[in-house]
Amino acid sequence: MEDLRLHDAVVFLAAAGLVIPFAKRLKISPVLGFMLIGLAVGPYGLARFAEQYIWLRHLLITDVSGVRALAELGVVFLLFMIGLEVSIERLWRMRYLVFGLGSTQIIVTGIIIGGIAWAFGNSVEASVILGSCLALSSTAIVVQLLIEHSRFGSTVGHGSFAVLLAQDLAVVPILFVVSTFGAHVSDSLIWPISLAFGEAFIAVLIILVIGRLLIRPLFRFVGIADSPELFMAVTLLTIIATAVATYTVGLSAALGAFLAGLLLAETEFRHEIEINIEPFKGLLLGLFFMSVAMGINLSEILAEPVWIFLSVIGLFVIKSLVTTGLARMYGFSWAQATEMGLLLGQGGEFAFVVVGMALSLDILPESTAQFMLIVVGVTMFLTPLIARLAHSVGAKIEARAQSTCAQEEIIPHLANHVIIVGYGRTGQLLAALCEQQKIEHIALDLDATRVAELRAQGAPVYLGDASRIAMLQKMGLSHAAVLAVCTDDPNATEQVLRAARRLSPKVSIVVRVHDSAHASSLLNQGATEVVPEVLESGLQLGHVMLEEIGLSTNVARDIIDAQRVETMRALLHKNVPGLNQ
Repeated sequence: MEDLRLHDAVVFLAAAGLVIPFAKRLKISPVLGFMLIGLAVGPYGLARFAEQYIWLRHLLITDVSGVRALAELGVVFLLFMIGLEVSIERLWRMRYLVFGLGSTQIIVTGIIIGGIAWAFGNSVEASVILGSCLALSSTAIVVQLLIEHSRFGSTVGHGSFAVLLAQDLAVVPILFVVSTFGAHVSDSLIWPISLAFGEAFIAVLIILVIGRLLIRPLFRFVGIADSPELFMAVTLLTIIATAVATYTVGLSAALGAFLAGLLLAETEFRHEIEINIEPFKGLLLGLFFMSVAMGINLSEILAEPVWIFLSVIGLFVIKSLVTTGLARMYGFSWAQATEMGLLLGQGGEFAFVVVGMALSLDILPESTAQFMLIVVGVTMFLTPLIARLAHSVGAKIEARAQSTCAQEEIIPHLANHVIIVGYGRTGQLLAALCEQQKIEHIALDLDATRVAELRAQGAPVYLGDASRIAMLQKMGLSHAAVLAVCTDDPNATEQVLRAARRLSPKVSIVVRVHDSAHASSLLNQGATEVVPEVLESGLQLGHVMLEEIGLSTNVARDIIDAQRVETMRALLHKNVPGLNQ
């Protein structure tokens, strides 16, 4: 049993079973939950008291190096899942950000941090290595947090991922530089580094070409066999094989898995693969976050608290300022650039690889290496909290900028018009209906990119926060016929409703809601009508079902209309079975 490390597996699975529900209950990121558990069960946590309290040994993970090796698969599976969501066409559109913003961020940040390291007495070689590796951020943590907060598909998500992808590609030349320093080669590094970049590019190109030729026929053959076990085996083989291929040529294994995801994203098997791999990704990624926290030595932090505190703050400040400034130069708004800067302010997992290699080649003193690894670990540990702060700060900056912009642009003197809050698919559908019926309408939205694109097409949509009474006044709410609230965020919906009712107690307010529980709350707060999505989708499905059974369109419509009236009447009395799901 000791050889199989079943004890460590039991500790990890028990931790996973505790972290996820507790994190949801406490409304904290599961990433932070896994790191807290890792800090506790690692060699620098409860292990310090194991000699006094022998029973604690049953709660500890003993094979930390084995856990770290297995945990790397979590990052591999995460990048594979991201590849499934990002098409090759979309990745090509991101090339400007990857090779422009991403490369510039690495170079500028590396020069600044390397210069500071040199000023503190480190050798030129050590300073170059520290600057290079600390310029990199944590792909695993940042991407997972973006997914958790439904931000990966946003403009901030795209920009952050482009920078992270550039950093993954930069690992090859960084490792090459480290090995060159270790061999004491004094010639110019420009040609060798360029050669390393060229080899990496050719390797990626070969994988993509061969993959496109082989993967679809292979999975179609597996599909004909109709064997779930074979399908799973071939999926895992594809992921691991591409990861090994990129690792062999000096790239990261995670980048290889990302390429595999890109290739499979273009096949008809994408969704089946996603369902099968998701549990592996979740568990192994949790193990990765635990392994990061296991490396944080609390004793070292307590021995030099001031220097570690200053270094952690300094790393966040330098990287955040550089990324924010460069993101602004590449066309991001202040809100988006600030959020990106804070999100990418931590050190990354590749710092452990680079610093470890430099230590083994005697380029870095052991004390410096250990100090920097602790700093990186602490910044990664703090990232879930920083991410929440980043989103909050970005939202405030954007709301303020958009409010000012909207106040300058919006045309007053509208009357008997419709105001649409939230200009996603639902809001745009309402606007189309208004256009057809020649009804004056105007819309507000907080997504700057969406507003810019739709205004270029002539849509009457403006940047602004509808929860601000001053903004609703500019929209002419007091003279409006209807206020239609179509936002996805329940809290934002309630804020808009309260502001609207304070300004205009009599205006009709119709609200899109998800379920009956929220609908009842909004009715109590003053909404004139609510439209639960669960109800409407069910009624539409019922209408189609009745027609398929053989009822005429008119009869089916009458039945559905009657059911809608009955259900909404029950909703007013808070007695709607089945709609809270």
